[in-house]
This record gives sequence, C-alpha cells and structure tokens, in this order.
Amino acid sequence: MPGKRADVTTASPVRFALTGAAGGFARTLLAQSLRNTQVTASVLCDLDTDAVLALCDQLGMPRSQLHVCTSADQLEALGRQDVAVVPSLEMLGHTDYDVLVEATGSPRSGAEAAEKAISAGRHVVMVSKEVESVCGVELARKAREHSVVYTPAHGDQPANLVEWYERVSGWGLDVVAIGKSGEYDLVLDPSTGILQYLDEQIVVPEMNQLLELGDDLRDTLERRAALVDSLSRKAAADYCEMAVVASWTGAVADVERMHYPVARINELADIYSLREDGGLLHSAGIVDVFSVLRLRGEASFAGGVFVVVRTHDTETWEILRGKGHVVSRDGHYACLYLPYHLMGVETVQTIAAAAAGRAVSERMPTGQTLLAGRAERDLPAGTVLHMGGHHHDVDGVTPVLVDRRHDPDPDIAPLYTAAGQSLIRDVPAGELIALSDI
Repeated sequence: MPGKRADVTTASPVRFALTGAAGGFARTLLAQSLRNTQVTASVLCDLDTDAVLALCDQLGMPRSQLHVCTSADQLEALGRQDVAVVPSLEMLGHTDYDVLVEATGSPRSGAEAAEKAISAGRHVVMVSKEVESVCGVELARKAREHSVVYTPAHGDQPANLVEWYERVSGWGLDVVAIGKSGEYDLVLDPSTGILQYLDEQIVVPEMNQLLELGDDLRDTLERRAALVDSLSRKAAADYCEMAVVASWTGAVADVERMHYPVARINELADIYSLREDGGLLHSAGIVDVFSVLRLRGEASFAGGVFVVVRTHDTETWEILRGKGHVVSRDGHYACLYLPYHLMGVETVQTIAAAAAGRAVSERMPTGQTLLAGRAERDLPAGTVLHMGGHHHDVDGVTPVLVDRRHDPDPDIAPLYTAAGQSLIRDVPAGELIALSDI
C-alpha cells in the first residue's frame, strides 16, 4: 500500500477538500469533523456557495474562518486555519489540502476532480458511487501509480460491506452471499393491514398471512413481492452501490436485476441459501439487495449490510443460534450483519486512514461486473437520457448488473456514461444501451 504523505503528521489534523459541499452527505461529514481531532475541512467546493455558507452557519462554524474565493490570489492569501469556499472544481488545483472527498454525485465532474487530485499526489476518498461505477478501476490504478490512496468511504454501504466481507472471510468462513438492505423499510401495521413505505401507504391485509416463510420460500417471496408491486422500491442507487461492491470483492449478481426479496431480518440465512437447499441462489459468491419487511415498532436494518456464510460445524452454530444469531432453519447457513450506515459520521475515519496510507481494502477493483442499462420502452433517436431524483435514476432505462465473464461486449455503455447523453439511433425496449448508441 502507498506510504504516508510526507506533509501529513499525526500532530496536526488531516486537511480535506470536499466537493458537493452543500449536500446531505456533506452535512453529516462536516458536522462530525467539528467533533473529531483527526481531520478538518480545508476546502468546500460547490456551485452554490451561499448554500455552503448557510450550512456552515447551521453547524456553528465561525463565519470569520470561511472565505468565498474565486481566484488563485485569494486562495494563496488564506491561512491554514481558514476554510476556502470555492464555486468550481477548477479552483481545487490552487488549494491546499491532503485528501479529496469526492461527493458531487456527478459521473463526469467527480471523475475529473478525482483524476486531478491523484495526479497532484493527493489521496481520494470516493463517495460518488456514480463515478466509481464508471471509472473506479482506472482511478485506483492511477492512484497506485502515484503512490496515493484511492478508496470508497466508510459511511456508505459499499465501503462498509467490502470491509465486513473481508473481515468475515478472513475468519475462514465460507461466504455465499453479501448485500445490503434497501434504503427504506416496508413497515406493516398488522392491526389495519396498512403498509408504509416512505410517504406512501398501501392496504395489504394479506401480508399478515405472509409474515412467515412457510414451506415454500420462493412462493412466499413471490406473493409478498406481488403485494408491494405498486411501490418503487428498486432504486438505481442500489444497483450502483452493488456494482461498486462487486468490483472490490469479485462477487456477481445472481440475476442482472438482483433478487430484491421482501424479507424479514431473521429470514436472510434461509433466503440467501442455494436453490438446492430451498433458497433463491443459483450459485454462491453473489451480491444482492433486499427490502426489509418489519412490523411497526420493530428495529430497522437501517440500510445496513450482511454476509451469509455456510455454517459447517452444526453444534457451533446451534450455540450461536441460541445467542440470537440468524441461522437458517436447516442449520446450514448463517447471516452476519451490521444494521447501520451513518454517512459522513463514519467518513472521518476513512479520511484519516487515507492520509496514513490505508484504504478500506488492499484489493484492486476489477471491471468484472458492469452497471449498465436496458431500455424500459422503445427509445427513439434523439431521446435524452436524463438523470435525476434523489437516487439518480435515468429516465426510460432500467439499471442492470452485467457479468463481464458472460457478456464481454466492449460496446455496452456504463449506465452513468449514458446518463445525460442523446441517443443517435432507435433503441428497442429490452436492449442494453450501447456506447455506439450515444
């Protein structure tokens, strides 16, 4: 792994630059950095500098330390205790910091910012999964060439899951599946049959009869899924995050749209077992997402991460079942999970570690799994593939995870390369968007 940069010492906090500094992730990171002695904000970059200043005011950052700068001369006049607020990524090249935290969510701008930081000998903590899904392999390679760290960020599911997977597999356990829960839970009130999903409500009293898996697991899961079919619970962000995880771990999607079962937490070891054992999986070594089904008042999975393993020694895992661990009904599988992800609250750890030469994983990411997109309907030439919303969905396109071992076509477009582009030919429904289409 790369060594520690010469200008970073344990005696002074690591100075970081943050892009997308007016966003929700930025708030959680800045709030925690004010309580952490290891790291400190040096540069805050966002198109909306007024929003950055307003956020800093809310967090109690002294306005006297904040300086909106639009020129290199203004930046050069700042002291080390000052915080530069800049409106463009181009200004980052004139600023003084140790680690770039890339959180724009923009595939193109984020990649440019990360590439320039690495070329300048600075470490990069990648929050923008959209960037990672398109060019994470190349950025990691370039970082190694420049002897700096490139790493996903603790606090988002990819880094948390990669680290958890490596820890569990490092114990010598045989990993069958890894994954996370969707961002929001399906919360059922059994007394009324009302199921809440964010601000949506549907009445599904039939779900009361499906709170146990029963003898036919797959049939139960199909019936649950049918009851919540009207809800938009499958987000592009989930596919993007699992593409990142696949890249760092070598896991693949069992099916390109992932299974996305509606599941209770205590069922995960049964659900993510092999089909010959009654579960969903066609093979081991897969990555997936599930939607939490819970009763009102029950604890959430909180967008956490899980690893399902084979148990091998029955007596050991029966002891652990007795201590409350999630073990499958046949005793052959167990689910080990972390029910949290705390966004920027955790990322302070990644920033400090990056400055000391440590990434979340010592592995290098691969391009084995590609986040791509299939046309949801016939898309005529001239259609603009707009990206928008909280989860950065692409209009008219369904995200899929393509296993490059089975489909190595170099013309398949990464989803966030296609986003924002215009089609130059008609793309029929169901066809993968290609680089030659945009």
